[in-house]
Order: sequence, then C-alpha cells, then structure tokens
Amino acid sequence: MRFRVFYFIFTVTLLFSIPEWSHAQTKWVGTWSTAPYAADNNTPPEPYLANNTLRQIIRVSIGGDTLRVKFSNRTSSNPVTINSVNIAVSTDSSTSKIDSTTITPLAFGGNESVTMNSYSEVTSDPVAFELSPGTHIAITIYYGDIETAADMTFHYGSRTDSYILEGDHTTLAEFTDATIVERWYTLSSLEVQADSSSGAVAVIGNSITDGYGIHDGRNKWPDTFSERLLADSATSHVSVLNLGIGATWLSSSGVNRFQQDVLEQSGLRWVIVFYGVNDIGGGASASTVINAYNTLIAQAHAENVRIYGATITPFNGSGYYSTNNEATRQEVNEWIRTSGSFDAVIDFDQAIQDPDEPSRMLAEYSNDWLHPNIDGYNFLGESVPLNLFLGADTTFAQPSYTTTFYEPECAEIGENWNVVQDESVSNGRYVTVKQGTESLNSAPADSSGLIYLSFSVDTSSSYNIYGRMNNPSYDDDSFWISVDGEDFELYNGLVTSGWQWVNIGTYALDEGDHELVIGYREDGATLDKIAVSNSIIPPSGTGEEAVNICTPTSAEQDPDTPAGYSLGQNYPNPFNPSTMISYQLAMNSRVELKVFDMLGREVAVLVDSPKSAGTHQVSFDASALGSGIYFYTLTTDDFSQTRKMTLLK
Repeated sequence: MRFRVFYFIFTVTLLFSIPEWSHAQTKWVGTWSTAPYAADNNTPPEPYLANNTLRQIIRVSIGGDTLRVKFSNRTSSNPVTINSVNIAVSTDSSTSKIDSTTITPLAFGGNESVTMNSYSEVTSDPVAFELSPGTHIAITIYYGDIETAADMTFHYGSRTDSYILEGDHTTLAEFTDATIVERWYTLSSLEVQADSSSGAVAVIGNSITDGYGIHDGRNKWPDTFSERLLADSATSHVSVLNLGIGATWLSSSGVNRFQQDVLEQSGLRWVIVFYGVNDIGGGASASTVINAYNTLIAQAHAENVRIYGATITPFNGSGYYSTNNEATRQEVNEWIRTSGSFDAVIDFDQAIQDPDEPSRMLAEYSNDWLHPNIDGYNFLGESVPLNLFLGADTTFAQPSYTTTFYEPECAEIGENWNVVQDESVSNGRYVTVKQGTESLNSAPADSSGLIYLSFSVDTSSSYNIYGRMNNPSYDDDSFWISVDGEDFELYNGLVTSGWQWVNIGTYALDEGDHELVIGYREDGATLDKIAVSNSIIPPSGTGEEAVNICTPTSAEQDPDTPAGYSLGQNYPNPFNPSTMISYQLAMNSRVELKVFDMLGREVAVLVDSPKSAGTHQVSFDASALGSGIYFYTLTTDDFSQTRKMTLLK
C-alpha cells in the first residue's frame, strides 16, 4: 500500500478542543439517509408497488435503542398510501432474509397506515429497537395506492437489491421468487436517539460517492469511512450520511438540493463536499464550480456546520479528459487547497493520483479512469482523517442580508399561465405553464406568455433572484428571464426534488424600483414564489410572507373548459416505444385515461382510479403495439379531452 502525506487546512482550536461528554441528554441523529429524487424512467417493474410488498435493505452507522424512519413522497404529484411497515435485522444483506424475531411494526400517530399527500414526507413514531452500529436493516412496506409514474420518489444508486412480492407479505422471513430491483423507493432516512455528544457527517457528491460500479451496497467510500469512525472510540459516536446522486452537477443539483438533502439532516455537525467532476467534464468553468462551493460554504456556516472540501480526483483516460478540463480541475483543486474557504481539506486527488502521471489515478484503483474500483473506494474511505470529526460545536459569524419575497400569482400574469390551488405551497397557490404551451428557442413574443413582477431594493448591490420551483423532470425545467428590459436569458436545467429554491439569475441593481419578467419555455414548469436577495444563501421552506400578498384567481380560460382541467400533449411525440402523458385536475376526481387505435378500439388503460387535484404524469409503453397513429382520452365527471400521438418503430 502506498502511504501519502495529506495537507489539511483547519483551525487547531476547533478540531482539538474536545467537549466534556454528557450522557444525561439525548437528541435525534441521522444514522442512515439517502437523497430522494424523481424516478423518471426508473419506475419499479411488474408487479409494481400498488397493493404489494417491498423489502429494502439499508446499512446504518451509529446505533441506539430508539429509532424512527422518514418516508418521502416529495417529488410526486400523487398521494402514496402505506398500509403497514416494519423493520427487522437483515441476516444477509445480499438476500431478502431477516431475523423474524426482530420484526418491529412502525406506526404513524398511533396508526399502522398513513397516506403521504403529494410533495410531502412523513416520519414514523419513535419505536424501541436494539440497533447495533453498522447493522443491516430490512424495511418492509406493504403499499396501498401508489402511482407508477415518472415523478414517484426513489433513489437510483442503492447498489442493493430490493424485493417485490404481490400482496401483503410483511412478516415473511424471506421473499422467495420475488421481483428484484436495484433501487430504493419512498425511503428518506433513519434516525436514532443518541447521546448529546453524537453528530452526523453528511457527504454530498455524485456517482463516485453514490458507489458507481459496485453492488451489495457495502463498498462505497463513505461506508469504509463510517467503519473507521465506529471502530475508533474517539469517533464512534459519529454517523455518516451518504447524499450522493450519480450524474448530477454541483452547480445546479448540488446547490439546489443542499438545504433540503443535507442541512435538514438531524444531528448534523459536519459536511464533506466531494462534487464538481461532472461540471468540469461538461465544460463548466473553474469560477462556476468555485461559486457553487462558496454558496454551500455560506449555507453551512449559517447553520453553524463545519464544511470540508474534498479535491476532485483525476480522470485522464475517461471521456471527461481534455487539456482544458484538466486545467480546470487543477485550478479548482488549487482553490480548495489554498483559499481557506473550506474549514478543512481532504485531498483525495493527492491520495489516489499516479505520481508519475498526476492527471490519472493509480491503475490499481481504477474502474474506468473516472470512477474508482472497489479497492479505490476503500482507499478513499481510508484516506479521510478521523481527527477532523473531534472537537466542540462551532459558531460562525453571521453577516446581515436583505431578502424580499413576492408571489408570482399576484403579479400581472399572461393567459398562457395557470394558477393552481395547493395548500402545501406559499399563499396556497402556484403558477404553471399551460400544457401544450412551449417557446423553446426564444422568449414568448407577447404578454400572454409572460409574468410581469415589479420589485424594489433598498441599496445598490449584487442581487440573486431565487424561484421556489417544483420541476421533477428535464421536460419541465426552464424559463426565460429578463430584468429591467434587458434581453431575455434562458435558465434551463432547473430540475428539483420536490419544491426547492433555485437561483434564476444574479444582477447588479441600483437602489430603487425594478421589473422582473418571466417567460414560459416548457409546459408544466411550476413557480411558487420569488425571492430577491443580496445573499448567496437560498431561502428555506416557503420563505417569509410576500410583500405583494393577494387572493388571486386562475388565468382566463376557455369558458367551456372547467378551470384547472387539461390534457397535455404526450412527450416525446413521435415516440418509440414509450412516452409521457400529463394531465391536470381542478379537483379530486375519478379519472379514466385510455388509449385507442385508429379504428376506435381500446388498446390500453393507463388510469382508472380516483386522483387528487393537481398535475399528474403517467408513462405509456407501446412496446406491444405497431407503428401508427393512436388517440388518448382523459375522462372525469366534469371533463373529457382527446389528443393524438404517433408511434414510430
């Protein structure tokens, strides 16, 4: 094994001033977590989840004798019903086997069942359970209603098999002949009641953190890091939470989800940022990556959380490599090492690089010259200094910022926008682009596609404009933005995991009045609230009360169409073999969505059940059908509409 010298930037008084431990008080601390997001085309296979049982295996870090589990539906427009759920010790993490004597039911407000509304999460009641550190746990859910749809909440990179059986089988010791899928659905986190000295370190990153190229979920570098923490008496009270998502960018997804995925974790004391290689591989500049780091640092310090930067590992030999990209990587890593902006540096680059060719990782640690292999992951986990996770809590100086909030539905809205009622959002309403209305190549040419919002600032400064959005897919994630009559700028890639604040522009503004104009680009894109702030830290939650609060009505629609009902054009169209169909309901309704051929024969039933008010999406797989023109019809008690689509094979 090669031994390296690591260089770390930290304040000695913070790291080695060890507090007096107290066991008199306890607090909730996350011991396992994942980053939920929308499934897109990774929905579960047949027999699906509705009215069936799903067993999922996770591995915790610290232990305890009382725990609770958080379940998430935060990306979905459809409610999810859990009929019952239990936890048990997994006796073999590579199979569905459990120790039946440890089966412990979970409850929600004393009830065994719970329904998560759209875009929401629930946490189980605390339950007594002897949880040993590093244990594999099986969480077994018997679902009621759960829509198989692109926006259902999941995590792709579980690297661990999950098991589906038809019907209720929550108490089976083993799921023989189960349908196996390597995903987690509906899970968010598991927390334990821990000693007050305990704390969590959250890791945010992409596929190298998420464990690309491995299986059975035990060889990610955060797992090795966690095992070392647990084995050391000085750090055995520290948990590790892996919030990596493969294929994501730091400067978009990472910044957008940092508050929700990372800073809201229970018991959080430290953050490791190992993120940015996808940005660089995609051509992002060093300044773009560094600006994103600064945003995360400011957010963490605002919560008095220490944040450590991990240098970006070499990728020569992969498709990401070019001389320009390597120069960017070197510039970013030099900033991480020398700027002093992070509270400490974990030098993964120095650890794993080939000393004879520093742009490459050592061959014995490479999977594909971008991702490490199992030995490489273990080596990275062994390279994290444990002494960074000692010491007292930190208090950071807090600068003063000014943030003003506005409701877009209370602005001047064009007729190609809808105002949708939703009690879970700010002011109970959000705006969305009408289905079938797009302007992909330029901003809308007239006021029908625009929102005009007047705002003011008290001092001349650089201001960030944030939008609270819920855009789960890459088909509904963009707007055109103009400030004070300047040319419209395209803001694309605004994908979120449920409702999140997203930066949609930074502008140098003089003191006084200004005008923000928002144009639609893709149908289905949603916007709940606007914030104008001289802080690089996005707001949290729904923000404070807006200065332009109102009681709006929906934008003007065809008088023959009930307000809030629509059937969207399928996308893509033409398609092969699958396509997405979206529809909007003004109120809770019994819905039928059916597909017919040119002769009027029914060829598929996509929906035949009650649905809640709001926007829904459903996937249509036409693998069994021949090329041609098909029609799909949405029918409720108050509404019916038909559209045409083309299947080309």
